[in-house]
Amino acid sequence: MDLVTARQLTGRDGSDGAAALAAAAAEAEPDSLGAASRLRRSFAPDLAAAALTQVGLRRRAVTKFGDRAGELWFTPAGLEQATRPAVAAWRAERIAGLGARTVADLGCGIGADSLAFAAAGLGVRPVERDPVTALFAEQNLGVPVVVGDAEQAELAEDWYAFCDPARRDGSGRVWNVDQFTPSWDFATGLLARPAGACLKLGPALPHRMIPDGVAAIWVSDGGDVVEVSLWSGPGITPGLGAVRLAEGRVEELWADSRRAEVGAPAAYVYEPDGAAIRCGGLGELAARHGLSALAPEIAYLTGPEPVESPWLIRFRVLEDLPWKEKLVRQWVRDHRIGTLEIKKRGIDVDPAALRRRLKPAGSERATILLTPTPAGARCLVVERESDRIWHST
Repeated sequence: MDLVTARQLTGRDGSDGAAALAAAAAEAEPDSLGAASRLRRSFAPDLAAAALTQVGLRRRAVTKFGDRAGELWFTPAGLEQATRPAVAAWRAERIAGLGARTVADLGCGIGADSLAFAAAGLGVRPVERDPVTALFAEQNLGVPVVVGDAEQAELAEDWYAFCDPARRDGSGRVWNVDQFTPSWDFATGLLARPAGACLKLGPALPHRMIPDGVAAIWVSDGGDVVEVSLWSGPGITPGLGAVRLAEGRVEELWADSRRAEVGAPAAYVYEPDGAAIRCGGLGELAARHGLSALAPEIAYLTGPEPVESPWLIRFRVLEDLPWKEKLVRQWVRDHRIGTLEIKKRGIDVDPAALRRRLKPAGSERATILLTPTPAGARCLVVERESDRIWHST
């Protein structure tokens, strides 16, 4: 979409873009050829296409933004990279708690984080290089957005800086930091600002790329590890941590140098939240709850007693079998297992291909965990007893 069409769609040039949007919203399938043909009878082709695209994006955005999606403006890339509202709200409250008063949102996209900053009582100074995205961000925020390169933006010394480098290009998601926009050097350079900065990055960021002297926090939203953020400035203690958001609650976990001792499978096996795994917090969880690891570098914990924690899914061990495919296939047959969940860590096997080879058929269901243990590779038949529980940590 070009800027002229975007201004028509938003009504910024006096056009009745609302009528095109209303017509598009009346279509059951806005991406169909029929919908495009019908809208082109009443509106210019570019405006019709833009309205249908916007309606399609708003419908997709409901899973991320809920009912509010219908009043926001999106681009495809902007929706893809927009922070989930719960995560944006957590970040904004944390920045406000550090004493910041104004946040420079460098590469603001459609403005999802700036919306949260404003809701937390912070002043926002958004910058966006793409003119169409900047126009939509202005519509969403109700404040001016500077159209330009974030690396050239003028920042007051007391502004807290936030940067979410674009990690997509025309071919899809970009994993090479040398292709980030703004650049990796610029983004990490913000962390040296006396007022502080926060960078939002993909959760697969290797520990070796974390600059010295910053806090790195992996964020889990409802069990999905969605990002790692790097933090600097007054009030920030360097280290590796995790935050879990769910049901309106916030739980923090900070890693230390402890490693979980290795032990044989006990009555219960625990699957930690992915954010706890990525931050290196298994030693802390094991020490906190008296648990052992099933093997070095394997993210399953085990213990003799039931533990309740927001960071752990608990499984009761029903049977402990040697990991031999023929033996497990016989077990599946003997127990008439028709629905089989296969979880694995540290075992070189494709669960989907293995399931086909095990040939489950029957009325029963089961979950198996394939994992190294001190006694070798084992197949643990387990029963999920709880999801992550909030009331005891």
